[in-house]
Amino acid sequence: MTRLVAMTDPARSDPFDPEELDTWSSLATLLEWLPAALDAQLTRDSGISHFEFGVLFALAQAEQRTLRMSELAGYANSTLSRLSRAVARLERRGWVRRAPDPRDGRITIAELTDAGADAVRDATPGHVALVRRLVFAPLTRAQAAQLGASARRISAAIHADGQWRPPTSTGATASNSAG
Repeated sequence: MTRLVAMTDPARSDPFDPEELDTWSSLATLLEWLPAALDAQLTRDSGISHFEFGVLFALAQAEQRTLRMSELAGYANSTLSRLSRAVARLERRGWVRRAPDPRDGRITIAELTDAGADAVRDATPGHVALVRRLVFAPLTRAQAAQLGASARRISAAIHADGQWRPPTSTGATASNSAG
C-alpha cells in the first residue's frame, strides 16, 4: 500500500524512496541527454536546432502551412519572445514568412514557405533515423506504447489542456487527452 500512497499523494515532501529515486534520476538524465543529441544531429546535418525543426514541422503539418504565432508558441512550449527570435532566424533563411492575419490584423501569422517545406523535408530523414535509434530501437513495441502513454500523462499533469499532437493519417488532429 505504501507505493499507492507515494504515487497518489503529491503533497508528500519526504525524500524519494529508492524506486522513485531510480526512476526520477533515469528520467532526469534522459531529459538532459536526449535534447542535446537531437540538437547536435540537426545542427550538424541541417544547420537548425531541434526547436527550429519543431517550428518548421508544426507549420508543415498545419492547414495551409500557416499558424498564428500564439498558437505556434503553444505547440512549441515557448514564449512569444523566444519563438519570435527563432522565426526571425528562419525568415532570414527564407523558410518562414510572417504577416498580419488577413481576418484580424492585430494577429501575426507564420507561414512555411516552399523553401521551408523543402528544408523540413530534407531534415526529417536524419532526425527520424536518430529518434528511431535512440528512442524506439532500445524498446519493444509495448514499451514504446507505454512510454507514449506515460509521457502524455505527465504532460497532462503539467498542462491540463494537453499538448500538440500530430495530425492523424486522415488529416484530423489527434486527441489531446492524456490517454
